[in-house]
Amino acid sequence: MSDIIKSNPVEISENISGVESSSQKDLIKRTRSTSYFNVLFSGFALLSDGYQSGVISFVNLFLGKIYGPDVFNATMKSRLSYSMFVGAIVGQLGFGLVIDRIGRKIGLVLTTFLVIFGAALSSASSGKDATGLLWMMIISRGILGVGVGGEYPCSSVSAGESADEVAPGKRGTLFVLVTNFVIDAGYVLSAIVPVILLAIFKDNLEPVWRLCLGLGVVPPLSVLYFRLKMADSERYRQSAMKKRVPYWLIIKRYWFRLLIASGLWFIYDFISYPSGVFSSVIIDSVASGESTIEVVSWNILLYAFYLPGAILGAFSVDKIGRRKTLAIGLLAQGLVGMILGGVYELISKNCLPMFIIMYGLYLALGEFGPGDTMGLNATELFPTAVRGTCYGMAAAVGKVGATVGTLAFVPMQDAMGGYRGPFLVGSGIAIAASILAWFFVPEIGPDGLVKEDADFREYLIQNGYDVSQLGIQDNSVQVIHNNSKLSSSSVISSDHSRA
Repeated sequence: MSDIIKSNPVEISENISGVESSSQKDLIKRTRSTSYFNVLFSGFALLSDGYQSGVISFVNLFLGKIYGPDVFNATMKSRLSYSMFVGAIVGQLGFGLVIDRIGRKIGLVLTTFLVIFGAALSSASSGKDATGLLWMMIISRGILGVGVGGEYPCSSVSAGESADEVAPGKRGTLFVLVTNFVIDAGYVLSAIVPVILLAIFKDNLEPVWRLCLGLGVVPPLSVLYFRLKMADSERYRQSAMKKRVPYWLIIKRYWFRLLIASGLWFIYDFISYPSGVFSSVIIDSVASGESTIEVVSWNILLYAFYLPGAILGAFSVDKIGRRKTLAIGLLAQGLVGMILGGVYELISKNCLPMFIIMYGLYLALGEFGPGDTMGLNATELFPTAVRGTCYGMAAAVGKVGATVGTLAFVPMQDAMGGYRGPFLVGSGIAIAASILAWFFVPEIGPDGLVKEDADFREYLIQNGYDVSQLGIQDNSVQVIHNNSKLSSSSVISSDHSRA
């Protein structure tokens, strides 16, 4: 046998090389399939965030009609509206750390279970009296918020990294379509579902609000099985930092990027979330005399404006860049909002369709610019090793903005003589934010994730950090590596034999 091996070393080398090539092709094929799989099922459960954020506007409307202003007063309405935001802050910060230190898949699975549990619990809210029922709903929505908040870093980071493996040049478009567009589709769905339920149950609003909340379990349930089968992204497996995280070095390098990403996200959520949460209340006040189902139907048209805004922004981010898309969107939203606030009394009383169109355009421009780019920037501005943590921090600051905006909505309305106040304030802030975005947001190219990881690794080396601990050992890659070494030794054997 040894004579055969010695007499045919080149043939054996070629056979091993063939095995290596075949194994490499299989690995690449499996990695690419995994990336497509991750992109699709990472983002889809974000439908729950859009749905749950939008549907509470209608639940507020229904509860107000059931219990009246004495029980379901402005304070209780605000608590119910912002309880999910408070939970989301906890989820974004906590799960941002989880997906960096433990793994992307673990975070995705845990958030899915939390969203299912929170949605089911809020739907089943009960108590000795109406106040007890409302408090249970507030707490349940807080639990739901932890899951929904966790979805932001888990889904977005996983989708962004996997999209980069599929098509780096179209990473922005893919990312937006499976994240922000899905969230906006959830908003539209949150307006359609109440209309269907109202058509079935008529004026019996008790089952309507319970089913509105309960049906929020459908999106996470639909992806649970697939998420259990998911794998961590290739980029995470290569760059994970699971121990001895040099937080001080990270802060020194990325503090300004984190500040600008967080600040702009705070501004966007401060403007956009109250506009969505209180939309049905605003339309109900404008469409006086119309039935509940008619008011909710107007909201379908209003929320539908989210979708074209998100789609146009999705293609714009790769066409003209993230920074320009963000700045142009904020500026345009601010200008439209100023006009809407200025003519609010005129068109709201005399031309409801025109009011809905202008309101919808205001929301659409918000999605085109900041809605599409906030999460994308938070994904691309930081290295893989701490991407989840930094994303979670920026998103959490954004949710603080949503909470503050929701709490400030009624006081602004009272102080400025009606609903025109929040439009004027939000628009002024949007215009100021567009200037910040234009001058301070870095532009990230198609190779941005790879370059940022390489620059971060070099930065760690320069500061004495041991980069050999980065990454997760992958057995399939190790097999290829071993085969490669065997092939090399066989070729050397062949050369010696010829000599």
